Parts: sequence; structure tokens; C-alpha cells
Amino acid sequence: MKTNSVDRRKFIKTSGNAAAGMMVTAALPVRATSSGIASDSRAKRFLKFSVIGVNHDHIYAQVEAARRGGGELVSFYAKEPELAATFSKHYPDVKLAGSEKEILEDPSIKLILSASIPSDRAPLGIEVMRHGKDFMVDKPGMTSLEQLDEVRSTQKSTQRIYSIMYSERLENRATVRAAELVKAGAIGRVLQTIGTGPHRISLTQRPPWFFERERYGGVLCDIGSHQFDQFLYFTNSTKAEIVASQIGNLNHPQYPGLEDFGDVMLRGDHGTGYIRVDWFTPDGLATWGDGRLFVLGTDGYFEIRKNIDIAGRNLGSHLFQVDQKGTRYIDCQDVPLPYGEQLINDVLDRTDTAMNQEHSFYAMELALKAEQQAQRIDRRA
Repeated sequence: MKTNSVDRRKFIKTSGNAAAGMMVTAALPVRATSSGIASDSRAKRFLKFSVIGVNHDHIYAQVEAARRGGGELVSFYAKEPELAATFSKHYPDVKLAGSEKEILEDPSIKLILSASIPSDRAPLGIEVMRHGKDFMVDKPGMTSLEQLDEVRSTQKSTQRIYSIMYSERLENRATVRAAELVKAGAIGRVLQTIGTGPHRISLTQRPPWFFERERYGGVLCDIGSHQFDQFLYFTNSTKAEIVASQIGNLNHPQYPGLEDFGDVMLRGDHGTGYIRVDWFTPDGLATWGDGRLFVLGTDGYFEIRKNIDIAGRNLGSHLFQVDQKGTRYIDCQDVPLPYGEQLINDVLDRTDTAMNQEHSFYAMELALKAEQQAQRIDRRA
């Protein structure tokens, strides 16, 4: 791997501080303001939370989101000693619990975070809700439609929060800013989204479950779930159908359970969408994936370069706007990330502002249906 490459794990842990660099287009940059983005003008409020399951490094971004919002991490549990040791190095003052039960039965803990193995997330979340606590989980929030049905039923009966953190939207400053501008009508009525989620595969760094479809849920369920969330959000669709989807293992026959490519065409009640996800980011790129989102409106469009601008700007969260007046680059370095604070307030106030519950579930429903309906396109050299 190239020495200038930015490791995905390091990027995830530090993405909250990523800033846009200097512009190279002719138009002057527009500095985004916090108007309409910050979740609340009140002082941050206090809430104790814990972590169960640290199998994916997304947990660090989840923890930092909750801490930014006023949460205090007081304990965690990981059944794998090596993962527990790594987590403790990041949070040396946080107690390692002796079991999941110790955390679940602690009445002082109101919120539990998890980035466990994907197939284990729904069963854990169900137990969390049954114990009267709220749950914030890494995507994918579940790996089968059967799990989704049980989670929905439990959430309805307990009235607890099951928040799936779709970080490509919630933890990317350019995407947060684009969402505000879209809501304000900056590009007219949204017609379509195109979302791409390329990733570097880094085979030697992957745990065994990464190659077992039953455990990660398939490529459209896993990394594709981000794109379904963004499609629904930006088009304001509440109903959608899978027009076509396909998945395949195109270049890794030594791992028959791996899906390294997938794409989807969507038709919603307020727009259409196209999604492509893959594990083919080359080592020569200075980050783990050149993720992009295009939002097409009747009066213009946005392009979001989430992780890198290959034209030369530093870091990620790059936002470009094209409309009837011209083309410009929007500096998003000061845009707040409201999800964590909104979620803390939702837990305390029993509101639904950070991640609308039905939206959270419906994005996963579409991802799971796309995976289930997909045609196989495996190819071998």
C-alpha cells in the first residue's frame, strides 16, 4: 500500500475534524454558516451511555458523536480481549464491564452504542430496548428482513429509540450543509440522487466475518445502506421500489462469501436514484474511498466529495454547487454536526429529531430488499 494513503480507521476516528481545503475553481468559496444546522441553542445536556460491541471501528465516530452531544461514556463491554484492549487505549478512564448483563441492568445508563458484528446487532438492540434503554447502532442496523420485522415490533411495543447512524450523511459536514441548502430550495425540487460508495478492501486487515455473507448481510445491505438513507432523505421519498439490483464477486474467488460489487436503480414517490458500491478502491488513492453524492434538482445540482478531492484540496467534506447563477465551491469546515446532540436530547425528551425512526428502518428495508432481489453477476478471469 502507498505510504501516503490515509487509513480508513484513522479517517473514521478523525473525520469529525476534517476540513475543506483551498479552492481551485474560478469562483470564490462560500463559507457555510451554522444557521439552521445546529441542533439546539440550549446548553448541552448530560447523559450517561455505554458501549457493547466494538467489532467495527465505526464505534469511535459513534462515541465521539454522543460525547459532542453531551453524553458521558461510562462503561463498555467487548467479548474479544484484543478488541477490548484497543478500545481501552482510546478511552483509558472508561470501565470495562464484566458482561453485557452488567450494562443492560445498570439503571443509570440510558443509551447503549454498538458496532458489533452486523448479524449480532439486531438481537442486541432488541435486548437493549427490552431493558428500557435506547440504542444507537452502526449501519447496517440488521442483516435480514426477519430481523427488521422483530426490531420494528420491539421498538413499537417498547417505544425505545433504535437509531442507525448512517455516518455518510450524519457525520459528513458537506452532506449536512447540502441537506440544509436542499431544504431551503437552493437547487429547486430534487429529481434524483446518485450515490457511490467505493472502498479499499485491505484484505489482510479484515476479520473472518467480513467474508461471510450471513454475518455482514451482503454488499448492498452493508455499505449500500448509507446510500439508501441519502436517497430517501434528499428526495423526500417515503415510498420506493427497487427497479433493478445486482451483486457479484468480480475479482475475489478465494472468498466465495464476499460480494465486492453491487448497484441499484430506485424509483421513489418523490424522485429516482442510482447506487453503486464496491471494494475496488486502488492503493494509489490517498484515502479509503472516493465516495461521492450527486443531488440533481430542477434548478441545479450538488456534488459532494465526501473523503477526498482528487483535484487537489486537502481532506474531505467538499461541496460543489451548480445553478442558474454559476458554479461555486462551498467551504464546509465550520459546519456543525448536529446528530449527537439531537440524539441525546431525543433520549432525554422522548422526541424523534436525530434519525426519524421509520426513515431509519425504511432505509434498511430497501437495502435488504435490494440485496434479496439482486441478480448475481459473478465473473472470473
